[in-house]
Amino acid sequence: MHLSVIIPVYNSERTIAPLMERLQACLVGHLFEIVLVNDGSSDRSEMVCQRLEDQYDNVIFISLRRNFGEFNAVLCGLNHARGQYTVIIDDDSQNPPEAILTLIETAETGQYDVVYSRYAQKQHHWFRNLGSWFVNMLTTYSIGKPRGLYLSSFKLIRREVVNEIIRYRGPYPYIDGLIFRVTQNVGSVEVPHNTRVEGRSNYTVCKLISLFLNVFIGYSLWPIRVFTVLGAALFGLGLLSGLLLLIGWLSHVIVVPGWGIVIWVLITGSGVQLLFLGVLGEYLGKLFMAHSGLPPYVIKKGRNSKMEEETS
Repeated sequence: MHLSVIIPVYNSERTIAPLMERLQACLVGHLFEIVLVNDGSSDRSEMVCQRLEDQYDNVIFISLRRNFGEFNAVLCGLNHARGQYTVIIDDDSQNPPEAILTLIETAETGQYDVVYSRYAQKQHHWFRNLGSWFVNMLTTYSIGKPRGLYLSSFKLIRREVVNEIIRYRGPYPYIDGLIFRVTQNVGSVEVPHNTRVEGRSNYTVCKLISLFLNVFIGYSLWPIRVFTVLGAALFGLGLLSGLLLLIGWLSHVIVVPGWGIVIWVLITGSGVQLLFLGVLGEYLGKLFMAHSGLPPYVIKKGRNSKMEEETS
């Protein structure tokens, strides 16, 4: 199997069939498979995907019990992909399927482990563009991403990297974070970006906050180190200020009201304590959930429509 194409599907009953037709047409002559992962859609996406699996011999359909999130659905697809190259593409046809061949050519020419797509002009909603910019800025410091690299959801991953990614067993997968834990041999190539023709983006404020916390807390020790340095700086500043106040008071140069010092100590100390408790709480919460046996996804329906219960 030369190529696997993974499509996380969520409320895409009108877009997934046309996308499938384009994929089958543009990849003629290549040995490929398509893995559809229905992430608990509330529309008729499951039925449409089942029909596509029945129609095409090279389609694998997996339906999850509920909505676990895009990264969890992608991880499920990676666990079932068999290709030497695996391409992840959105279900809304904003990523042109024809560009898959460009990703493959770039990977083979540059001998890259991973190739991300980039866009000359993105057609996303401004809110999603703002969120993508913020997450990309955050990942530059938290996971060691190159500063100029755009972490697009439309990307190609080589088999050896996929094999390492699917070793992850926690409930909070972040695919790009897992990629940069495995390799730094990453390239990018410019591809077109189409406007959305059906539906609307599922990118919400809640999902942005969830992604932010996942990246910020789950894939780097950078946050706790920053707060450690901040705590040390505040402690040093407090010692210095206290020393200066003591010298001024002893020399009768400064009159220090007692209530002012008490309020300053209470506010500063309480703020620092709450900040550290919040960060430690996030880490402990992630650690608890990771060791609680909670799976990243649960399969409702597997290949050839055989009902099966699988926990990974």
